[in-house]
Amino acid sequence: MSNNPSFVLRSIEDVAYEERPVPESVSDTEVLVAIKKTGICGSDVHYYVHGKIGDFIVKDPMVLGHESAGVITKVGAKVKHVKVGDKVAVEPGSTCRICDSCKSGRYNLCPDIVFAATPPYDGTLARYYRVLGDLTYPLPEHLTLEDGAMMEPLSVGVHSVSNLGNFKFGQSIAVFGCGPVGLLCMAVAKALGAKRIIAADIVPSRLEFAKSYVGAEPYRPLSPNKDEAKLDYSKRNAENMKNTLGIEDRGANAIDLVIDASGAEVSIQTALYVVGTGGTMVQVGMGNPNVQIDLSQLMTKEVAYKGSFRYTHGDYPLAISLVAQGKIDLRPLVTHRYNFEDAIAAFKATRAGKSDDGKDVIKAIISGPDVSPNDL
Repeated sequence: MSNNPSFVLRSIEDVAYEERPVPESVSDTEVLVAIKKTGICGSDVHYYVHGKIGDFIVKDPMVLGHESAGVITKVGAKVKHVKVGDKVAVEPGSTCRICDSCKSGRYNLCPDIVFAATPPYDGTLARYYRVLGDLTYPLPEHLTLEDGAMMEPLSVGVHSVSNLGNFKFGQSIAVFGCGPVGLLCMAVAKALGAKRIIAADIVPSRLEFAKSYVGAEPYRPLSPNKDEAKLDYSKRNAENMKNTLGIEDRGANAIDLVIDASGAEVSIQTALYVVGTGGTMVQVGMGNPNVQIDLSQLMTKEVAYKGSFRYTHGDYPLAISLVAQGKIDLRPLVTHRYNFEDAIAAFKATRAGKSDDGKDVIKAIISGPDVSPNDL
């Protein structure tokens, strides 16, 4: 193909299809990927609705999308692990490779990262995307390109649960928030041999899905009382959760790892009350940056409270391995599929949480130009 149609965010809630130049060449270390499948992330929707995330502000037109997989069409001279025609998952962040973070293997913390669909850099919702060769990961033959697109959010789950959470076989986990990332965190924990998985969410249908998907024990939070302070509510909610599910602070019934994938202040507060003594809490959900917590819980239980940002060395390979071995099935998470020409409908459905037919959206996948949604 000689054209490169791209789905571009021009300003808040103003998107359009534009023709962008086709990358004519690649450097010795780059490849060109024909993008076939792209998942919609919450960050994509946030840029679409608000035009910014924190200090990252859309000032110029920007191609959206970063959860992608495709087929190699050009290969640089020094790239040896892939060839033209290979199916690959695309890791969408290129780093400087010389700073202390990069050299220590925590390249997600690189100050000069070039990340797809993060201002001012274009994303992957186009026919072609040029990327460093070592940021493409060959997909085993039995995995689909949809699987490949899902490796990006799955890597977030791997990073949070395995890398930061150091989750081990036979341990217990509680996840607050049953959106795509929360569900994938549960899936990683199950694949790593979790003894117990607890899912907390305010939406009953999401809890039902978590139960069917990974066998999670569902917990629906209490309703707050009138004029009840958030911290008081969270303490009461945590006590109810512990009593209802038989959670203890120590021993076999303690929670080793808590993941907050919601970003909601009361979830964060409740999670800190629920995590076991000496346990770990990982913050992967992003909401209001100004949150009040009970510092005494953090200190007296000596909880390791960690922030999670994207993914880093080893996370993509582990994600692909877990799916390739059949330990994680990504297909049930893809609830909606769209043609490239219907990308705006995909964004609107993801934003609303439901499509026009009333079906709940977990993950929407947009096919590349001239690619059928039925061609997985």
